[in-house]
Amino acid sequence: MGMRICVSMAAAALLAVQVGAASAGTLETVRKRGALVCGVSQGLPGFSSPDRLGNWSGIDADFCRAVAAGVLGDGTKVRFRPLSGKERFTALQSGEIDILSRNSTWTQTRDTALGLNFIGVVYYDGQGFMVRRKLRIESARSLDGATVCMNAGTTTELNLADYFRTYNMKYTPVLFEKSDEALGAYIAGRCDVYSSDQSGLYAQRLKIKDAEQHLVLPEIISKEPLGPAVRQGDDAWFNVARWTLFALIGAEELGVTSDNVAVLAKTARNPDIRRLLGTEGKAGANMGLDARWAVRIVETVGNYGELFNRHLGAKSPLGIERGLNRLWTQGGLHYAPPVR
Repeated sequence: MGMRICVSMAAAALLAVQVGAASAGTLETVRKRGALVCGVSQGLPGFSSPDRLGNWSGIDADFCRAVAAGVLGDGTKVRFRPLSGKERFTALQSGEIDILSRNSTWTQTRDTALGLNFIGVVYYDGQGFMVRRKLRIESARSLDGATVCMNAGTTTELNLADYFRTYNMKYTPVLFEKSDEALGAYIAGRCDVYSSDQSGLYAQRLKIKDAEQHLVLPEIISKEPLGPAVRQGDDAWFNVARWTLFALIGAEELGVTSDNVAVLAKTARNPDIRRLLGTEGKAGANMGLDARWAVRIVETVGNYGELFNRHLGAKSPLGIERGLNRLWTQGGLHYAPPVR
């Protein structure tokens, strides 16, 4: 009985925080503060990673800059808050951050039981494995009896358990709170395998001195749709965050880039481009923003394709092929509803 009371009290406390945050209105709060507080990783190249001067780069970091550009008119007005896998959802629930943009997997439990709303998918990913080439392992089906380093408080644990159980294999998990701790243990030889989202494996491999001696296995054992999240109960802020993502994807589909957006905002005849860029319609007003919200977003960070190529694709050290992250018109999964 006592445990039920404690759980009820905890749930009530969380609900009070959420209701308080929603009643204040995150959009209004961000405007009054003059800055967006964005939860990011503790350092994952390609997604969110600081340089020596503390300047953040990556597709997740730039998504927050896009939100700031649309809402505040300035993509530099972002305060980045690095969070571990265990801290990230609590920080959003409690109102310490306005948005979580931290390579987080959209799952049913997270979307319904944690008081969060995922606004869409920034990167379609899946869990994979990295091993030393000298082990001559070419398939995850050969990992029976392996010791596996991974992050605690992530979907990695359950996915791994499901995979090994499905194929009647055994393994020994070695858990760490931080990604760099897990990678360090793998490098030091404390485990045979490092498991994480496959994009994260490519990013972490860049940190290994003899990177060419480490192989990311071809198998993908899970669906990991990575995307930003906001608190439930604040539809106005949810709309702003969601349509920031759709503006990035829609801009690429329409051929709107950081180089031509200023000109197209004045000269475009295509109705879809005109509505996106605020020349026609009331897209901005529908969200409590001005007409040029999407123009500023694309001017600041580019369209989705520019983001991908700069941080993850051909123009980045990771060199990841777009694959499922192509537009739907190119055989991928990215699709933005129309602005109308």
